[in-house]
Amino acid sequence: MKKFELTFAVVQVPIDFCAIMLAGFTAYALRFTEYVKSIRPVLFNIPWEKYWPVVFLVAAAWIIIFALAGLYSIYPPRKMARDFSRVILACSTGFAGITIYVFFTLQKFDSRFLVLAGWIFAILYVLLGRLLVLGLKRLLYRFNVGLRRTVIIGTQAIAESIKQTLTNRPHLGFKLAGNFAHFDANTAAQILKIKPDEIIFTDPKANEEEALSAIDFANDNNIAFKYSADLFATISTNITIDTVAGVPIIELRRTRLTGWGRIFKRLFDFIGSLILLIIFSPVYLITAIIILIETGRPVFYKNERVGADGKKFFALKFRSMWQKDCTGPQFGASGQAALKKEAQLIAEKSVKEGPVYKIANDPRVTPFGRFIRRWSVDELPQFWNVFIGQMSLVGPRPHQPREVDKYEQRHKIVLAIKPGVTGLAQISGRSDLSFDDEVKLDAFYIENWSLLIDLIILIKTPFVVLRRKGAW
Repeated sequence: MKKFELTFAVVQVPIDFCAIMLAGFTAYALRFTEYVKSIRPVLFNIPWEKYWPVVFLVAAAWIIIFALAGLYSIYPPRKMARDFSRVILACSTGFAGITIYVFFTLQKFDSRFLVLAGWIFAILYVLLGRLLVLGLKRLLYRFNVGLRRTVIIGTQAIAESIKQTLTNRPHLGFKLAGNFAHFDANTAAQILKIKPDEIIFTDPKANEEEALSAIDFANDNNIAFKYSADLFATISTNITIDTVAGVPIIELRRTRLTGWGRIFKRLFDFIGSLILLIIFSPVYLITAIIILIETGRPVFYKNERVGADGKKFFALKFRSMWQKDCTGPQFGASGQAALKKEAQLIAEKSVKEGPVYKIANDPRVTPFGRFIRRWSVDELPQFWNVFIGQMSLVGPRPHQPREVDKYEQRHKIVLAIKPGVTGLAQISGRSDLSFDDEVKLDAFYIENWSLLIDLIILIKTPFVVLRRKGAW
């Protein structure tokens, strides 16, 4: 496995180098096209025989920047989402370096277009090259080449979840080599026979002595050791340390979304929701017309939900049920009757355990309503909730007051921030997850929030919807 990862790390260097060179050549060719010259004539020409050696040197310098940015690290294995931001940052650093050099040396050639275009093409070509390498790796994984042989120690639900993921998703690069309930001398002997690349310990706090023994065993035998962070371990990731009377005082924060983090996220939500409202406006119009034709008014359904710090608001959705089956005060007496019918359906057909219900094959849903639910079109009006500040683009899904009333104390961490239209739980399984698993994922997001994570979740969401994973 290590040789496999090392090979791809080494191969990535010349691929990136060629991508940067190609970016420089593309910029040069584009600059001297008749169309570009008609917009801005070439004032200071640089001949090709002088240009390409400069591009060669720049590409070599950029490879060094890429290395310093961690783009060739072998461990942890590269992920495209993580590389995406690093490639942009590294290329931008190189772009800034060239700009500063041109400025201070007063180069007498029309270099601004070449530098700017080269920067844009470099980002595109490098990302394309890395996508191709990633595709090749995943193809090899499917043929059992280069898989990381993994042993899981633990029998909890999280162990079973990891086991299923490793088994069902070979493109991730793992191969389940064994699963043991506990670590002891017998387990150690069996692991030595298996010769795995890594051990995943799913409950290190259950038995501290056992976990420490497993760590020592992994270190002695050159096996990577990993462990799953439970809900309480996650909470301790955000701390600040101060001193009072010479005594260190640690403050435990629920989330990074305080101060500037909160401002940046709100700005991101405001701009993002405005853009998405404009992009999806044709979908809103078509959906509204079909609902009116199928079942009449109202087009929108206002469902009371609980947001940050327990504040209630009405989340907007396209109505997907028959009017007589819609709950809520806006439907008057029929809404009260619908509540009783819903309670009966929850008791008979809910496939979720815990405070949140989910009715499979809900008979109250209209034919078109079933379609918009399956493709999550019914959720699109919530971009308006984001725009006016009641929700966020990314965050825990909001629940109804009667569901929140059934929360256990550990579940209430999801009320620390604004609820989201999508979230980490939604791209990790949607309705297939248990409520406790959703809370753990949401807690991880809350404690480790960043704008990059928001962007990654937003990018992944449509692909999850298209796969229709966990949708009803």
